[in-house]
Amino acid sequence: MSKSPERAELYERAFDQLIAEDKRISLHAEQGREFLFRPSELLVNEVDRDRVIRKLRQNDFVVEVGKGFAGMARLILPRNPDDIPRIVRLLRDPRQWPGERVPFVQPHHVVVGHGGNIHGHPGDRPKPSDPLKEPKPDERNSKVVVGIIDTGISKSATNDHGGWFKGRYSQELDDVDKAYSAGDFFALQGGHGTYVAGCVQQAAPGVSFDPEVALDPNGLGDEETLCAKITELGDRVHILNLSLGCFTEDDVASEPMRRTINALKSDVVVVASAANQGTTRRSWPAALRNVVAVAALAQNGDGSIVPACYSNHGDWVDLCAIGNRTSTYLKGEWQLPGEPAPTPFALWAYWAGTSFAAPYVSGAIAQKMSDDGISAPQARDKLLASGPEFHPGYGVFIK
Repeated sequence: MSKSPERAELYERAFDQLIAEDKRISLHAEQGREFLFRPSELLVNEVDRDRVIRKLRQNDFVVEVGKGFAGMARLILPRNPDDIPRIVRLLRDPRQWPGERVPFVQPHHVVVGHGGNIHGHPGDRPKPSDPLKEPKPDERNSKVVVGIIDTGISKSATNDHGGWFKGRYSQELDDVDKAYSAGDFFALQGGHGTYVAGCVQQAAPGVSFDPEVALDPNGLGDEETLCAKITELGDRVHILNLSLGCFTEDDVASEPMRRTINALKSDVVVVASAANQGTTRRSWPAALRNVVAVAALAQNGDGSIVPACYSNHGDWVDLCAIGNRTSTYLKGEWQLPGEPAPTPFALWAYWAGTSFAAPYVSGAIAQKMSDDGISAPQARDKLLASGPEFHPGYGVFIK
C-alpha cells in the first residue's frame, strides 16, 4: 500500500511519544530485540516463586509479591522498574542455579493492536473511504460465534452499520470502544475493534460475534488483561480472533498466553495476526503452536496481489489474506500532532495491517464451518490444506 511518508512518520512519532509519557509502560530498546513491558513487574512460575525471591534478596533486591495470573506469580521490584530485562537474563542464566533447575521467568509484556515498526502496530493511521455494499447474510452463519478481543465495538455500531452488525451480537456497556482521545478526535487505534468486526463479516456475512475489550483506544494492553479475556470468552465462542500481540524478551514464548490458550476447549480455534515489523521475528500469541498465525498480502491498484512489505512472516505463519482493505468504522476526526488540519471520517475507513488479514481468516473458517457442516478445527484444517504456500513464509492464501 502506498502511504504518505510524512503522515506515517507523524503516526510513529505520536505512538512513541505516548509510550514515553506512560509511566506504566517501559521500552526495552535493544535493536532487533525490542519489546514493551510493565515496569517493576517480574512474572515467575508459581512453583519457583519462593526460590526466585530468595535469589533476588540474596542479591540485595527489594521484592514484593503481587497478585498472580495464569499460573504465574507476580513479583514487584519497586527500586528497579526499568531493570526487569536485565534481571530476567540474570535469572535465566544456568550459572545462577548450580545443581538446580533454571526457573521460568519473564517480564510482564505489553500487548499492542496490529492494525511496521518495532512495536508491530499499524504503520500508519486509516484513511477515509467510501462505503461498502451491505453483505447478504448467510443465515447458517448465525450459529457460529467469533470472539473478537480488541478495542471493543462502537457504541452506535448497530445504528451506523445495521446491515453489518444488527442482531449479530449482544450489546454490553463494557464492550464499547471508547475510540476517542478527546471530543471527536480518534485515539491512535480508535475504532480498531469495529473495523476488525467488519472484516470478519466480509468473509462470513451474518456470522455472530462477541466483542471484548483488552486494548485501550490507543491499542495498548498487557498479558494479564488479554489472558483474562481469552478465559472469559473461551466457553462462548467457536473461533477467537486476536488482531494483537507482543514481542517478548529474547523472543521466548509468552508463558501466560501459552497456558491460557492451552486451557481452552479443544474445539475452539484461535487466530492471531503476525505483526507488522516486516521481519521473521515471532509475535505472540500468533507463533504459539496451536494458534493460526496470519500474515498479510497487499492488493495493488492494478489488482495484483503481493506479500505485504510490513507483514511479519516465517515458518511459524500458517495462512495469509489481504491486509489492506475498507471496513466499518466510526464518525470522527484524525489529527496527529504536527498535522495542519483534521481529516474527517464518516463511518468507513481504509487501513492496512496483519490486524485486518487475521479477522478475514477467522471469518473464512466460520464460513467453511457453515458450508460443510463441520467443526472449527476441521474447517481450519481444510483451509490449511487448501493450497500451496502463497510465498515463502506467508502460508496458504485465503481469498
